[in-house]
Order: sequence, then C-alpha cells, then structure tokens
Amino acid sequence: MDKKENILIVAKERYSECLSDDIKSRNRKQKKPAGFVEIFEIEKDGSQKKLYEKSNLVVYQGREAVLSRTFNITNPSIGPTKDEFLCWFGLGDGGCNPGDPLDPIPPTNKDTDLVSSVAISTTDATCADFYDGAYHKHPFDSVEFLQDPDNDNSWIISRITITISSEDANGENLNEAGLFVAASNEGGYAGPFHLYARITFPTIVKSSSRQLLFVWYLYF
Repeated sequence: MDKKENILIVAKERYSECLSDDIKSRNRKQKKPAGFVEIFEIEKDGSQKKLYEKSNLVVYQGREAVLSRTFNITNPSIGPTKDEFLCWFGLGDGGCNPGDPLDPIPPTNKDTDLVSSVAISTTDATCADFYDGAYHKHPFDSVEFLQDPDNDNSWIISRITITISSEDANGENLNEAGLFVAASNEGGYAGPFHLYARITFPTIVKSSSRQLLFVWYLYF
C-alpha cells in the first residue's frame, strides 16, 4: 500500500514598505515607492506657492481597511467594514508640540484619528461629519491614477487633490491632516469615519485671505 503524503504550500508576502509610505525607511534600490503630500498656497493670480512637502504614513487602521475591502469580507475585530472606501479629508490643530507651533509631532502607525479635528465649514453641504455647528470632513476635488516610471509604468500611483477655500477653516491653526475611509461620499454623511493616513506639518494660520491646496500621492 502506497503511503500518502500531504504537502502544504504556504505563500507569504512580506508586508511592503510601499503601503507604509515612509520615505526615510524605504530602500530606493528596490524601487519601493513612498507616498507624500504637497501643501500649496493659492495666490490671488491663481499661481501656487509650495509651503511644505511631507512624507505620508498609512496607519495600521488604514492597512486593515484595505485588506478587508480587498477580500470583500468584514473583519469583526477592526472598525472599518468591507464597504468603506477612501473618500474624505480632515484637518486638525493637534499636530505640533504645544510649546512650538513649528515643531510637528510625527504620526505613528497606531494613530486612529486626528489628535484634534477642526471645523472646515458651517455651510458647505458637500462636506460631512457635522457636529458642534460645523462640518469636519471635506470631499476630494479629484482622484487621478498615474503611472510609475520606476516600476515599468505600472498604474500604482494615485493623486488626490483637496482645495481648502477662502471660506474654509478660517481662524484655525492647521498642523495635521488625514485621509479617511467611510461607507459613503455623499454630502452630509454622518459617519462612521476611520483614519487611513495622516501627516503633520508646521502650523499654518488659516484666514479668509488664504486658499490652500493639498496634493496627496499614494503608492501601492
């Protein structure tokens, strides 16, 4: 009688640095891309002045959300459901050391929200997350898919743009921003929202004389 032999084949992916989006830690020789955010001030003539460029961190919760949505299976152990997708932008004023508004505190993988979310608009019905008399989440202006010339021109880059107009977030000291997943991108949506990625930056004092443009690149 022949002896039957069971063979177990296990395929594992070592989690790529491209989703962690940490520019400093990636090995450039391996062509593992990293995300980043550009923050511009829009001048009166429509020209753009770059204020900051910051590396982007996709937090653990964001990675969990991607995994759940990829398999279309809700993981009951996490907050995001399989139906949530990337669709909202938030701003906050808790991204710097209290004693120095120009000294950002780096985001961490364990972040699950902005430290201190700020009001973006009291009237714009395309926004979401309404409480305390104001909306706290802004929709994306646009999402574009781009080719990566360093990786055989594969379509693995997304570029998200968000305009914070002269009417938005006035009087706020802005020094953190985040991308959020949710089950709807309809104006007035009440949540839940789950943090996908976060950046911190030196404080920008927002007033009605300033318009800001956030250009957020994600690599996969």
